[in-house]
Amino acid sequence: MYITFKELRDIKHNLPTGSVKRIAKELQIEEQTVRNYFGAEKYAEGKITGNHVQPGPDGGIVYIEDDTILNLARKIIKESAGADAPIES
Repeated sequence: MYITFKELRDIKHNLPTGSVKRIAKELQIEEQTVRNYFGAEKYAEGKITGNHVQPGPDGGIVYIEDDTILNLARKIIKESAGADAPIES
C-alpha cells in the first residue's frame, strides 16, 4: 500500500491519547514499534518493518508492506469519532 508521509503522520496525530499503547497491546508488539511505524522508520525491534520512503510531495511516499497497524489506527480513530458524535434520538 502507498500513502504519503503526511497522511501517515496525520493518522498518528488524530489518534486519541493512549492509542499507541492500545495498538501495541492488541498486536502484542512493542510500543516503540508502533511509534516507528508512524515515523516510517525502517527498523523496529531490530527487524526491517517493510516501510520504504521515496522522496516526493507531502514528505514523500511511503510503501507499507503490512498495513495491520494502520488499519487498527483507522479503526480507533473511527471509534473515537463515533464517541464524540451527537446522540440521535
